[in-house]
Amino acid sequence: MVADASHEKYIDFILQTIADAAKVRGTGIAKRTHEYLAVKMREAKAVIALEGERFAGFSYIETWGNKQYVTTSGLIVHPDFRGRGVAKRIKDLTFSLARIRWPHAKIFSLTSGAAVMKMNTALGYQPVTFNELTDDEAFWRGCEGCVNYPVLKERNRKFCICTAMLFDPEEHLPAKIPEDVLERIRKIDGK
Repeated sequence: MVADASHEKYIDFILQTIADAAKVRGTGIAKRTHEYLAVKMREAKAVIALEGERFAGFSYIETWGNKQYVTTSGLIVHPDFRGRGVAKRIKDLTFSLARIRWPHAKIFSLTSGAAVMKMNTALGYQPVTFNELTDDEAFWRGCEGCVNYPVLKERNRKFCICTAMLFDPEEHLPAKIPEDVLERIRKIDGK
């Protein structure tokens, strides 16, 4: 479901789940704060999966480069819920939210995970070089907390351990979002 302020009680658990997963995989991850994720939830820019009251998964979206680019980021599924298709459902919804809110923006993803690459490919993303992504400095500062940041910096942001993938909306049809979510977004965006 699209997260809202009522889901803020899960943020610390989400952040810990993300940190634990990065340690297990030995991969990098952009560090986010409690307040950062709270804002995403309040702005209908986050998706949370729950089983009853139990946290199952999460992801959020962010715009860059004057809303010309959107990222779907922070995809995490709690270990108790892996292998059930939760990540795919979350990815599909964050992708659809991005398409509805910013229909002309290019959507990109940086990942070192094969499962995310497979999901991105199914949605129409293509592997690209890093120079095809946003030049927004705020986005690239987010990489500074990643264990692989020295590689990115050393290579002048031309490549890293992650694979860059890009969805170009000019090549695809619009996505479908439930009307109640569209209404909430209109209120948030003042439309």
